[in-house]
Parts: sequence; structure tokens; C-alpha cells
Amino acid sequence: MKKIYEIGLWCFDLPSLKHLESFKELKLLTNDETLMGICHLEVERGVSFLGKPLHQFESKILSTMKKNLFLPDAIRYLHPTPSSSEIFTQKEMDRITFDPLRFEKALSHLNPEESPFLLMGERYGDWLLALGRIDLLKEMVLRVREKGWIPIFSGQWATFALPKAKPLDVAAFAIPINKKWSLFDLAHACDLIKKFDKPVISLNPLADGELLKKSEEAFSFLFDELKIHLAIVEITTEKEARTIVEALKKFPSLIPHRKT
Repeated sequence: MKKIYEIGLWCFDLPSLKHLESFKELKLLTNDETLMGICHLEVERGVSFLGKPLHQFESKILSTMKKNLFLPDAIRYLHPTPSSSEIFTQKEMDRITFDPLRFEKALSHLNPEESPFLLMGERYGDWLLALGRIDLLKEMVLRVREKGWIPIFSGQWATFALPKAKPLDVAAFAIPINKKWSLFDLAHACDLIKKFDKPVISLNPLADGELLKKSEEAFSFLFDELKIHLAIVEITTEKEARTIVEALKKFPSLIPHRKT
């Protein structure tokens, strides 16, 4: 992280506590107040069914999504094939509840003063939207805001999550989008993003590194054509970081003023 910072990057995605600890060390080492981190919170930590975590019912949820959404191919791309054909009834979906104890425990490891932005949702956000329980997401967003974070909703399926999640009181909406693919219809997703009147963040903009050599073209597609607000890029080596920085130099408005 220190090497990437020295190259010129200043905003870090922090998907785990290990990443957060490294970020804290970097802030102490550099004393750079412009450093920014984005932590993650799986909303599964805030819900339960019959007192059990939602992930224990994964196969049943996927079967329900497959039946109710009429998109079996889409479900196959997003999640593993359900091992059971059992589905949730409407009464059972209504009995999924907010779990304040597990939610508070998950938040206890994070601090809005260290990383003010909180990316929340991911595949469990899609699950709750598909089950018609956006009310649970609204409850978690409210609590996150009350504790001082700036929430960002994260989904995996652009053409589904953006319209469904739009009522959420979040600062932005993060979804996978790049010039190579988007779940599940690139043309539909692009049209939706262009018309979306709230900030959009691109997750995985370089398609797992497949577009790294075309970074400038990829960023032009995102920032010039789609007019997104931010891209969260996965970087695994110093060489990749340098490639991305060189591509970003073609977009001066994306480079913030830094103290020398």
C-alpha cells in the first residue's frame, strides 16, 4: 500500500480488516490528511431468518430468485447453482428481520473518522432486493448514517440493482461495469447508467485485469461516455498501479491537488 501511495494513488478500497489495518499504518506513516479509505459491510450481517444468519439459506434464496425473476441464466452467472428446489414463501420472506446485535458487532470494528465511506450490500444486497425486503436495507442505511458514515450501496447486477435500490438514502451506487461486460446486458446497463440521476461507481472496471493494457480506453468509456463518478480498480502489483496512473494522467480532472 505504501508503494502504491508513493506512485500517486490516494484512495484505497478496504474490503477486509487486514486492509483497514494497513491503511491505518499508512496514515500514521504519511500524516496525509487527504488519504481516503472505503470500507465494506455485507448487509447479511444485519439480517436473520428465524434467528439464523441469512447465508445459511443461500440455496433456498437462489431457488426463490430463479423462480420469481424468471432469469435462470442470470442467476447462474451471479451465484452457484442452487442445490435445492425449495423456495421461500411470501410469509417466510416477510419473517426475515433486522438483526441489531450482529449489525452492531460488524460495525464495531470500523470507525467513520478513519474511513468515512462505507460500501454496503454486495450479493446480499441483491438478495434482499430480489426478496422484496428493501425496508431492511433502508434500516441499515439509516443506522449507518446515524453513526457518521457516508453509505454507498453495492450491487452485483447493474440492470436489476440500480432501479430497485434507487430509493435508498445513499451517496452513490456501485455496480460492476466495464467495456467488456456488465451483468447482464451491456447495452441495457449503459443506457440505464446514462439516464440514472444519482452518482454511479464502477466496480471491476478492468474486467479482472483483462483490460489492463487498454486502461485508457476503459476509463474513457466510463468517465467520458457513461459519466460515472468513480471507479474502484483491483490492483495486485506495483506494475499494475503504474499502468493505471499513466492512464489516469489522460484525465486531469480525476487527479486531485496534492501537497508536495
